Amino acid sequence: MIRPLAAVVKATLLAMLLSGAAARAAIPDRALDAQLVQLDRYGYNEPEKAAQQLRALAADPAHAGQRLHLDYALGRNAVYAGHPETVRRIAADLEQRPGGQPLARMLLAELQDRQGQTGRSGDMARQALEALSPPCPSQAAQAVPPNCDARVALQALRLIARAQGARGEYAFADTSLRRALALAQALQDHTATGAMMGSLAVNSQVRDETAAAQQWMTQAWQMAQGDASAMSRAKMVESMVASRRGDRNQQLAALEDALRLAQQSGGRRDVALLQNNLLDAYIHTDQAAKAVQLARLALPVVQSYNDQTVERTLRHNLSVALVLQRQFEPARREVARVLELAQGDFDPVRRALQLRELGEAYAKVGQWKEALRLYHEERALSAETARRNRDSALQQLRLKYDSEARQRDLELLRREQTLKDRELGNRRLAQYVGVGLAALLGLSLILMGVMLARVREANRRLKANQSLLRAQSERDPLTDLANRRHFLAVMDRHAKDVFTGALLMIDIDHFKHVNDRHGHAAGDAVIVEVSRRIAQAVRAEDLVVRWGGEEFLVFARNVAPDQLQLLAERILFIVGEQPVQTAAGALRVTCSIGFAHFPLPPAQLALHWEQAVNWADMALYTAKSQGRNRARGIVTVEAGDAQALIQIEADFDAACSSERVQLQTILGPEPPGLPESTASVESAD
Repeated sequence: MIRPLAAVVKATLLAMLLSGAAARAAIPDRALDAQLVQLDRYGYNEPEKAAQQLRALAADPAHAGQRLHLDYALGRNAVYAGHPETVRRIAADLEQRPGGQPLARMLLAELQDRQGQTGRSGDMARQALEALSPPCPSQAAQAVPPNCDARVALQALRLIARAQGARGEYAFADTSLRRALALAQALQDHTATGAMMGSLAVNSQVRDETAAAQQWMTQAWQMAQGDASAMSRAKMVESMVASRRGDRNQQLAALEDALRLAQQSGGRRDVALLQNNLLDAYIHTDQAAKAVQLARLALPVVQSYNDQTVERTLRHNLSVALVLQRQFEPARREVARVLELAQGDFDPVRRALQLRELGEAYAKVGQWKEALRLYHEERALSAETARRNRDSALQQLRLKYDSEARQRDLELLRREQTLKDRELGNRRLAQYVGVGLAALLGLSLILMGVMLARVREANRRLKANQSLLRAQSERDPLTDLANRRHFLAVMDRHAKDVFTGALLMIDIDHFKHVNDRHGHAAGDAVIVEVSRRIAQAVRAEDLVVRWGGEEFLVFARNVAPDQLQLLAERILFIVGEQPVQTAAGALRVTCSIGFAHFPLPPAQLALHWEQAVNWADMALYTAKSQGRNRARGIVTVEAGDAQALIQIEADFDAACSSERVQLQTILGPEPPGLPESTASVESAD
């Protein structure tokens, strides 16, 4: 299930109270800052009680010079309490006061985030960060410079990172989170430091950087020791990382520990948040009824805070649990409420996860038509998210290489200036000593030669490193197969407009059970062995790609249509005939395959490569829905033009039923003692 990342990160940063935001706004002294931080943390769960203490501080004449920060603290407290009109009133007042503009924008950014408008929140936080004067340093520092409003900058960076993550720009989010971590460390704020480490752990796991995620998670846990509330949030991060890895047992254990710690600290809102997250674990352990009961318990608490972001996630999780209980009409009402709460917000990552989970729930209860519709919507959004993530990563690399090139140019200029200075000195010396002129001139030529040789060697090494980095970025670290980035590069070179050749989309059957029952070490062993068997089955000129998770893609550029069936059958049998040896024992592993040859017969209509991948994916879906351990290949498609193809894609199941699409079925190897597999051509139903 979807964890409410917006609320999780917000809960982990309870100690971050913002202070002033401009040169004319005085930074709070240490004593007042400490009070505001504690009230901010307290106000997250008890906003009304915290507001009374904040108003008392604001009325104290000793704090007359800190009214900007105190009013801002009252505005943040109103965000926690779910009073949007109060927030807007305070923001409008701050906007008119000297130094108050960044604070006003941050209040509105917080309000947008609480209402589920993640993208708008990030844009407004970026405006606030740019308005800070003077700006805070972008690199780690031993101490916060004078007049740097570090808490405002830190909070702005957190919201910016959330918006970047929601758009799938994980590389940019990593940069923003690291900058926020540097500010938290400079402030010597252990709670904020641990929170940013937790956010970096989740972001690293999303990018499949498991080792980095584990390292950040360990540091966050160490930072939280002695504080039950901080330890609860660290355990929540552990559950999110485990969920991303598919480790449901660890996810459930971490959530139960987090709930116990939250109950000890007495945070009513934190408890409701964790109850929401526990829905995920219950649903994935076939406890849908318990999940529905827990959702009904947490929903009133969340609504009492008017927290639409958490409410949206909770209602989605409730809709999935209702589908699993076959309560379809209540589930549809919850989905409609989720869409209503999401109006005006573009969060493709969240929406794609929601579509995937709903589709899996409908498939589990046999509602195949609804599952297929949701599947197509999710694939389109996931493709867009992958494109954004790829673009952000490439831009990060480009910025890095540009920076290295500028440094190299500056070094060359410095060396050239040094040589010119020496040459001038030699000329002055030559006015007095003729013999010395020849000697010094020869020496300078030798030095120039040595330096130029070193420059050439440095350039050669830089180019070699760039080539190595590019090659490494296009390989899957676990299987050493090509990854999606490499496949996209191949498509850019060979199939920009029209795709020709064959595609086979391969999915390991019931891979989730391997992870759940035998652990991730066994799962990794299965993926490595299956990738080796696929590479053994295909031809030397075919490209094998790890498409993601347990999915693989084979691009056979020059295979003949009549040979494609044999290639699919060979992969089925090489993968499934022999068990895979793991530390947990021998496991029987099979796969499902969807394949097609392009252009599609008989009309030979031209397709873009992304459409071709989608057709192979749809064929794979039918293989999985009809029992797995088989391959289904597209034989003919009755479509006269591109518009007809689009109509078939929109309802592939109906097209198969009406025999507009004819599929070929190849059965995989049977368990020992059963008849050998056969191949047949039939109309898909």
